[in-house]
Amino acid sequence: MEGYIHSFESFGTKDGPGIRFVLFMQGCPLRCLYCHNVDTWNVKDKKFMMTPEEVMKEILKVKGFIRTGGVTVSGGEPLLQPEFITELFKLCKENDIHTAVDTSGYMFNNKVKEVLKWTDLVLLDIKHINPNKYKKLTSVSLEHTLEFAKYLSEINKNAWIRYVLVPGYSDDEEDLHEWAKFVSQFKNVTRVDILPFHQMGGYKWKEVGKEYKLADVKPPAREEVKKVEEIFKSYGLNVGI
Repeated sequence: MEGYIHSFESFGTKDGPGIRFVLFMQGCPLRCLYCHNVDTWNVKDKKFMMTPEEVMKEILKVKGFIRTGGVTVSGGEPLLQPEFITELFKLCKENDIHTAVDTSGYMFNNKVKEVLKWTDLVLLDIKHINPNKYKKLTSVSLEHTLEFAKYLSEINKNAWIRYVLVPGYSDDEEDLHEWAKFVSQFKNVTRVDILPFHQMGGYKWKEVGKEYKLADVKPPAREEVKKVEEIFKSYGLNVGI
């Protein structure tokens, strides 16, 4: 079995606790307007084909550095390749390595449930709480992600929820309250991260010949981020810094 892989990073610090080996999988069903990994969308654009055992060899090279962290699979959408992730995570568990999945929650089936058996932490992006605005942002339905979040709660799987703050798209105060109200019902959610929109991936859209519709959107001011932090904290959410 081989996985379609975009790239990997040996010393990630933004994708879960501690220093992590981050594997970016190729392919994604979402078309987020602010995506900074637009070059991961199409499976055919993969940079590598690797088996779980080959990836594990790369992980073991840095095992000493990631012992306080672990391995995170990201993307793209890693759960497009659930069998590969399951086999990789089994190898991680054999080597006593913490495992995390960074996902949109859009893929949700029995094969994904099998991945979750071997997953220590889920980094779940709930990009909006309003179904129409979610579809405008991502081009797909919100329903799958909400069901995914509820399932994580049912199995008491440790989860960090992520929210990308995009001025004019995901900063409406009423929506923020609804989002926080939904997330705060889940006892398995141990942290919430607010990710301010940035323009760092804009150049990739030009490289792949796509129109970047958010080219004129500025990152949110610190005061705007602080306001969102206060709203989320008012619902008892642990907002990560």
